[in-house]
Amino acid sequence: MSFEPNGPLYEPLITNGYYQSKSGINYTNLFFYEKKFFSQKYVDSKRVWMQNNWHTSFIYAFVYIVAIFAGQAYMRTRDRYDLRKALIAWNFVLALFSIMGTIRVWPEFFYTISNKGIVHSVCSTDYTYGVTGCWSWLFILSKVPELVDTVFIILRKQQLIFLHWYHHATVLIYCWYSSKDFTGSGRWFVLMNYTVHAVMYSYYGFRALRFNIPKWVNIAITSGQISQMIFGIYINLVAYSQLKQNRACDVSYENIFWSFAMYFSYFVLFFHFFYKAYIAPKPKSKSKVHANGNGNVKLVNGNSHGIESEKDK
Repeated sequence: MSFEPNGPLYEPLITNGYYQSKSGINYTNLFFYEKKFFSQKYVDSKRVWMQNNWHTSFIYAFVYIVAIFAGQAYMRTRDRYDLRKALIAWNFVLALFSIMGTIRVWPEFFYTISNKGIVHSVCSTDYTYGVTGCWSWLFILSKVPELVDTVFIILRKQQLIFLHWYHHATVLIYCWYSSKDFTGSGRWFVLMNYTVHAVMYSYYGFRALRFNIPKWVNIAITSGQISQMIFGIYINLVAYSQLKQNRACDVSYENIFWSFAMYFSYFVLFFHFFYKAYIAPKPKSKSKVHANGNGNVKLVNGNSHGIESEKDK
């Protein structure tokens, strides 16, 4: 799939202060940066930039993984840092960002599902313009600063789970890879990730504040994360079905392959975590496993993370 910047231009309808996005939904109250994404020229410039630079995600991921092992080696003979205040601030910053993203993308998603159906929501890239386009772009860029999650784990000398860094590295690469085309299925992936992160990082923030949160909340969040993976697999099957029937769908076979592999691997790892954390008999000697630096297990992100409640150190 390739992007042709010289195609027919899209310009939004602006009537009596209403901005109409390409998907058909009207907006009145917009942030200044959101307005930029109602211009096809501006959106096209983002696509061209990502087409030319998405490969740098491999460099970010490589440096990230090297830094993990170097950081662990550095901290091996040093005392742990507390960093509680920084951790609280970090979690709530990400929570606020995710809450804003969730609030801004849900209206367009609901409008599309209600008026155009699931297939259109999976196969059309009309969401890449307007408000959802803006927050999709911010979502893609956010995969880089989210790597800071791991800094807290290393500096606080907590056990780093494979799924944590596996997820951060792979989701960064996949998001940048997909964004060079703003693939149609991205509408679902962005929405699900924002929604899960809004709850998850809020949870981490309150845990870092030493709030005593019931275990059922942990189970509910992890169940939601597993559901996210199931929906991710389903969306890829919808796109694949459309392509096999020679119907228009702005998702490539290559993208479906990598996305399916990613979501399936997350599903297997999450399900395994859920079983060990909430179903399997607990050994007498429990070993604490941490991954977000706040005393909770953080596995992945879809950006999804598995959660097991432990009292913060």
